[in-house]
Amino acid sequence: MRQYLFPKNFWWGAATSGPQSEGDFNKSHKNIFDYWYEIEPEAFFDRVGPKVTSNFYNSYKEDLAMLKEIGLNSFRTSIQWTRFIKDLESGEPDEDGVRFYNNVIDEIIKNGMLPVMNLHHFDLPIELYEKYGGWESKHVVDLFVKFAETAFKLFSDRVKHWVTFNEPIVIVEAGYLYQFHYPKIVDGKKAVQVLYNLNLASAKVIKKFREMECDKKGGKIGIILNLTPSYPRSNNEEDLKAAEIADAMFNRSFLDPSIKGEFPKILTDILEKDKVIWEASEEELSIIKNNTIDFLGVNYYQPRRIKAKESEFDESKGWLPEKYFDFYDMPGKRMNPYRGWEIYPEGIYDIAINIKNNYNNIPWFVSENGMGVEGEEKYKNKDGIIEDDYRIDFIKEHLQNLHRGIKEGSNCFGYHLWTPIDCWSWTNAYKNRYGYISLDLRTLKKTIKKSGRWIKKVSEDNGF
Repeated sequence: MRQYLFPKNFWWGAATSGPQSEGDFNKSHKNIFDYWYEIEPEAFFDRVGPKVTSNFYNSYKEDLAMLKEIGLNSFRTSIQWTRFIKDLESGEPDEDGVRFYNNVIDEIIKNGMLPVMNLHHFDLPIELYEKYGGWESKHVVDLFVKFAETAFKLFSDRVKHWVTFNEPIVIVEAGYLYQFHYPKIVDGKKAVQVLYNLNLASAKVIKKFREMECDKKGGKIGIILNLTPSYPRSNNEEDLKAAEIADAMFNRSFLDPSIKGEFPKILTDILEKDKVIWEASEEELSIIKNNTIDFLGVNYYQPRRIKAKESEFDESKGWLPEKYFDFYDMPGKRMNPYRGWEIYPEGIYDIAINIKNNYNNIPWFVSENGMGVEGEEKYKNKDGIIEDDYRIDFIKEHLQNLHRGIKEGSNCFGYHLWTPIDCWSWTNAYKNRYGYISLDLRTLKKTIKKSGRWIKKVSEDNGF
């Protein structure tokens, strides 16, 4: 008996990105990761860079056939700015990039899957950083709109689900606060401006999408946010307040403008008080206000645990969000030891209810969820199949909590695992594997894991 039945036409799919799957073949530009790997290969696990990744550029036909074989009905990837656009200033496309993405989109559809196309997955062209400071610059915002316009022009006849950004808060955190992505700087003021500019870029792209009447041709446009619910250590007032501020910084700073068209007041009040507020014009704020998303993608991996500020804040670093809270290491939490992340499936239920109660019950889907595990070859059976029961259990627990949220009225229409085929994961490279399908790095041979066979049955039954 199927205990957990999901809504009709539910998306059962998986997500990857251009820079993490395609390889760097035939690109007219380098992105910040291509460049960073060139100058600092030792920053990447086992010195494995984005050169070949899972070879999707050359093997997309076989790869997509395998996704069909495991029963997926939808698939998200991203269009690389550095592959698709030849002239970054004019938005003129690259011939090979157009050919490649046209073929990929046609092949996704041919395999009975819905293409979900994302425009930005951490892959800023390096020359736009060197020339203008990347997302610190509003000129780069306008160049991004030109890139999006070219993509809409060429592909919106077939692609009906578009995404402006994947995890834009990570660009802020990783590049400008905590130094885990290039340019690895710590500058709260710049971080805040980047946060604003990314919101503006998303709204301007949505505006362009509607001006081009892509919505009238059945198109929808959204954004993908990694939501990490901020749970307070206790119910005392200081802990609650600290968690509220962390939530405003890391979740609501994109959630509110994307859905409600405005920034959370608790955040703008702090930024104004601390004199680090972004530069904005009335016209820009009105663009953000009037160009909100049609649907939301939610990447959920782990919660964030917060307590009231106890440690001394180091003013010499300039402004940082941790001026207002400390991260709390909760005793007894369940962990994924490989990734160092807490496993908390209930978080997905809390997200579902938050979207229902506080965000107009906007249509949304789980755009990423998954479990990265190191050394999966030790789970291979005699037939060479990885028996990843731990991944099946992880997905099941999250789906059970998601199902509860849907039953209580949250408007969720899909679940995508990160990722279909083990992919390259930034500085982690291939340290942790996430896929339904394993990749042998030496031979590039791909083999369906036990979880891949399991999800096929789930997809066919629309539940489990």
